[in-house]
Amino acid sequence: MSEERYFFALWPDEEVRYRLSALAHTSEPGEGRRHIAEDLHMTLVFLGQIVPSQKRCIENVADGIRGAPIELSIDHTGYWSRPRIFWASPGETPSALSQLVVDLNNGLTGCGHEPEERSYKPHVTLYRKARRVAPQQLSEPIVWQVSEFVLASSANPGSSGTRYQVLRRWALE
Repeated sequence: MSEERYFFALWPDEEVRYRLSALAHTSEPGEGRRHIAEDLHMTLVFLGQIVPSQKRCIENVADGIRGAPIELSIDHTGYWSRPRIFWASPGETPSALSQLVVDLNNGLTGCGHEPEERSYKPHVTLYRKARRVAPQQLSEPIVWQVSEFVLASSANPGSSGTRYQVLRRWALE
């Protein structure tokens, strides 16, 4: 039986997904699991397992979020050795993105969510269980025009690995 986990995220459009997927392909961190293009995303707040009443509360919080569209410039890659994750990220976090994460976390405390103690580090996971890859500054940044955030879920249905599903979207305007 799969265990469904929920999270808020930024979900790239087709062009950005294609460019991120191409970046993962050309970097080749050897063994590991490359995320398929349709599943690439930038997590804002990880919620974990939730009960139906929490889902209603979580969606109500998102309904109240107001924020402007965000331009992200994905301009480098990196590697975290402890979880063995190869990722791509903006060199600088736009203040609007930081504020979106703060607003979500502040509202979600009323739904029983405890924010992570670590500071938010925006990234898109390209590979899991990867071998070490040297950080790279991209010669041509991937510009991502963010106009919405989503509530998504993940489930591990078996040998195919984790897959993600967008459940609902909220516009940034």
